[in-house]
Amino acid sequence: MNMINRPKRGVPEGLWIQCPQCKATIFRKEAEAKLNVCPECAYHFYVPARERIRQLLDADSFEEWFPDLKSCDPLEFVDRIPYSQRLEEEQAKTGMNDAAVVGKGFIRGRPVVLGITDFAFMAGSMGSVVGEKLTRAIEEATRMKLPLIIVSGSGGGARMQEGILSLMQMAKISCALGKYDQAGGLYIAVLTNPTMGGVAASFALQGDITLAEPGALIGFAGKRTIWNTVRLELPEGFQTSEFLLKHGFVDRIVPRPELRTIVAQLIDYCEQ
Repeated sequence: MNMINRPKRGVPEGLWIQCPQCKATIFRKEAEAKLNVCPECAYHFYVPARERIRQLLDADSFEEWFPDLKSCDPLEFVDRIPYSQRLEEEQAKTGMNDAAVVGKGFIRGRPVVLGITDFAFMAGSMGSVVGEKLTRAIEEATRMKLPLIIVSGSGGGARMQEGILSLMQMAKISCALGKYDQAGGLYIAVLTNPTMGGVAASFALQGDITLAEPGALIGFAGKRTIWNTVRLELPEGFQTSEFLLKHGFVDRIVPRPELRTIVAQLIDYCEQ
């Protein structure tokens, strides 16, 4: 009997992913249906800024502000490669001009100003563009008398390639938040994995209400940096959202599928 030689049919790439926490092999679409949360252990995977907008806001309600702002390499910084080249590579890789997206939208019919920092662009580090976008968004929220939500996903803190221009963004955003608070605005900070460095030391932990995703890494310097500088051994898990909740730095831990509902409820409660 003649046998027909057929190529072996493999499993298409990308159908399955491994959870970094429980190591289970899970069906990608099942995780995506749960807003990129592991169905086995509830580990929260990274999601890009555009996906967070779809998860949080009403469909097609987002109006992006200041999308064309770009860093201009004022220090002409060079490490392994020039900063200008690094920016071009990050922009090509992510489709973003920088690590922040801001604008206005609706959460269950409630108008809000939303800002998001995205880890995919240079670890979500805060340069002059990130600071400028967030400051302008806060000022618009003040002018429009709208609730403000900032979702932080920044592992890089202040961006060293912009030196003091990056560090000053911490103060600039904080000043804008101070004026927003004086005007009676409601600021809900949402901390995701990771929220570190100058972001954690400024706007991320200045919310009227601070929510965090489960298991998020939140802090200023990492464990290894602390050990190498002050030789201090810290408790296990001391920079997790659960540890910070226990010690009063976070008001509530909210699983991602519940975040949209909880934020809407908080807005209603605080505006009564």
